[in-house]
Amino acid sequence: MTTRNQQAIAPSTAVESLRTALAAAGIALPSLAVDTASPHLGLVELGRVRPDVAAQLAAALRVGGRA
Repeated sequence: MTTRNQQAIAPSTAVESLRTALAAAGIALPSLAVDTASPHLGLVELGRVRPDVAAQLAAALRVGGRA
């Protein structure tokens, strides 16, 4: 089910926002991009990361909480 809030943000805007926030935490997701395989869904591709990057991301989420 898609809500209005899910569609309010363009995938490209979400990618740039996430990339900026991750960079501020010292984290890079090399494959972060708009998912071009399903343009009608407006998805963001997070891609694969090394285990240490996944651990950094988890730590940043624990410290940062919810926005």
